Amino acid sequence: MKPSSRWVLGWVLTWAALNLALPLAAQTAAKMPPVPKGGLRLTLPPTVYAVPGVPMNLHYSNTVLAASEAAPAFTVECSVGETLSNRWTLTATKAQAGRHPLTMRASLGAGGAAERATTEVRVVAADAGKAQDIALLIVGDSLTHASAYPNEMARLLSLPGNPKWRMLGTHRPASAATNVAHEGYGGWTWSRFNTLFNPDRPMPGYTNSSPFVAATGPQGKPQLDVGNYIKKHCGGRAPDFVTFLLGINDCFRLKADDPAALDAGITQMLQQADLLLAAFHEAAPKAELGVGLTTPGNIREAAFVANYKNQYSRANWHAVQHRLVERQLAHFAGREAEGIFIVPTELNLDIVGGYPDNNAVHPNTTGYQQIGASFYSWLKWRLAERDRLAAGK
Repeated sequence: MKPSSRWVLGWVLTWAALNLALPLAAQTAAKMPPVPKGGLRLTLPPTVYAVPGVPMNLHYSNTVLAASEAAPAFTVECSVGETLSNRWTLTATKAQAGRHPLTMRASLGAGGAAERATTEVRVVAADAGKAQDIALLIVGDSLTHASAYPNEMARLLSLPGNPKWRMLGTHRPASAATNVAHEGYGGWTWSRFNTLFNPDRPMPGYTNSSPFVAATGPQGKPQLDVGNYIKKHCGGRAPDFVTFLLGINDCFRLKADDPAALDAGITQMLQQADLLLAAFHEAAPKAELGVGLTTPGNIREAAFVANYKNQYSRANWHAVQHRLVERQLAHFAGREAEGIFIVPTELNLDIVGGYPDNNAVHPNTTGYQQIGASFYSWLKWRLAERDRLAAGK
């Protein structure tokens, strides 16, 4: 059999095996949150994380679904931070460590939509987890492959007051800094990580086979096997933390003007996400899994035209991404007992200054650093919680 034929056969076998293994509850769409009827669909995650000295932002444009010609007015009430014309911003200090309620209001003027949402800002001490020794695995698509936000996480983790750390992973692109590794591949989806298998995968880092799928099933059939990945590629050291940033490739081609099909496509993605998260929870039950909310695209329509001509518009992706975040928030909320946490990566990304003029969904250095800061701040909060539990508090 030709290598390409074996690859196709392997992929089909994997897909069939994984679908059979998928719990019935996961095959049936969970109770779907209705599409909000408000004119702005103001959306905030339950928590925003911050670390002293690391800028954190809540960009207003990333919280609402408004027409391009609309100009919503925003107000923010919080005991920390500063309200600017385009965002709420905080570069926390040591004295601000703790929890701070935040209320945001958005409106379209007299007689227009007026909506309110709340979150909690958690500022964690800069030396949280300094005595710990952690292993971190970063999983994602082309945004991760670019290695800029993993590099920023590595830079921040190397500052004083941080734990001893190492990044697990088989992929070390040329753009990755020293000691940076991950599993990030351009064009990848949750499903690809669950199913893609090529028995002729020549070496780690190639994108024709998922690092988490192996021929360890009955009669050598491919299956999702995170335990094998940990044993083979991590020296048996299970990750303490795993971050995921996916969803763009899963949903980019969906159409916002077909709400039923849009929600069906998102449901399929969430089912695949559950499958991978469950596999990690089984293989590494003590690992904490941070699911990044899918990031918004460039505010410039010209960037979408440059990349996709007239096939995919900014307006469509904006609507799809906003609905995706609404669904992610509903789907992953309250699942800390499963080791699953929401990371608000969509809030801190500046869709103007954080993007180049000519790229629709891939940020510039500033934008990637903002994503890295979001993951780092969440990680520091979890390190602080581990410190607290270890101290019996």
